[in-house]
Amino acid sequence: MKAQAAIAVETVDRDARAALARMVVTLFDHWGLSSEDQLALLGLDPASRTTLTRYRRGQPLSSSRDLMERVGHLLAVHKSLRIIFPHNRELVYAWMTARNREFDNLTPVEVIARHGFAGLLMVRTYLDQERGT
Repeated sequence: MKAQAAIAVETVDRDARAALARMVVTLFDHWGLSSEDQLALLGLDPASRTTLTRYRRGQPLSSSRDLMERVGHLLAVHKSLRIIFPHNRELVYAWMTARNREFDNLTPVEVIARHGFAGLLMVRTYLDQERGT
C-alpha cells in the first residue's frame, strides 16, 4: 500500500513539474528570449541547451529546489505584469526585454542574468511594489 502511495505522489509530482516546464517555455517564447537568456533565468549552465530541448518536449523540470523556486518567481513576475498591464498584452510580453530606468537602464532579463537569483528577486520585488503588494 505504501509503495502505491509513493508511486502516486511521484507521478503527481512528475506531472506537475512537466506542466511547469510547459508553462515556463511558453512564457519564454512570449517574452522572445534567446536560449542563453532562458538558461540564465533558470540558473542553468550556458551549455545546457539540451535541457531546454527536453523541457520543450514535455519532460518535467528537474526537482532541484533552486530551479523550482526560480520558475515560481518567473511565473509570479508574469502574473504581476498581467495585473499591472491588464489591457496591454504586448507590453506584458515586451517588459522583460525593455530597458528600465529602475534597473540602471538594463532590461529585467539582463538584471537577472548579471545578478542570478538575487536579480530575479530584485525584478519580482520591483513588480510587487508596483502592484502595491
